[in-house]
Amino acid sequence: MEILLHACCGPCLLGSYPLLEKASGPDKTAVFWENSNIHPFVEFNQRLAAFNTAAEHLKLEAIYGETAYGLERFLHALNNDFGPTRCATCYRLRLEATAKAAAKAGIAAFTTTLLISPYQDHELIIKIGREAALKNGVCFHYTDFRPGFRGSHNAARELDLYRQKYCGCIFSEHDRYKIDKKYLNPTGNTGV
Repeated sequence: MEILLHACCGPCLLGSYPLLEKASGPDKTAVFWENSNIHPFVEFNQRLAAFNTAAEHLKLEAIYGETAYGLERFLHALNNDFGPTRCATCYRLRLEATAKAAAKAGIAAFTTTLLISPYQDHELIIKIGREAALKNGVCFHYTDFRPGFRGSHNAARELDLYRQKYCGCIFSEHDRYKIDKKYLNPTGNTGV
């Protein structure tokens, strides 16, 4: 079976792909980039560059969805829902794009490197992945990539890849830095 692997970044690709290869055998895998949620612009470009380096290192065919910075597209999709349910919208945007790309390329199944993170909602990703698969006539392939999480950091260091410090969206960036004393303004006020 051919699989299209959505990748959110280079390190997660390095940690997920070996587990996918082990779980599904020597099937043909291509990787897919579409991540309109990543903010800011510099972060988006750093992650795209790391994705390209990792895909090249693994000798994987890369397929690209939208490669333009997508802050406006992401915020529009949220429809003013900036609370915790925003993650479902983020998953849906990326998994639907991946399912469509798989169907267009004639690839039978897809999955995502989002499944490497112990911080992501795996049950929600599976649910949305299956919905996107059904809608597009492909299969969602679940593999628990979390065992590769720590190894992804080491693999990224070996390739000198950029490693992000937060999930990706403007809200996760805010959450990451609002409690870090290094990033307080000189008055000591977080501004929150």
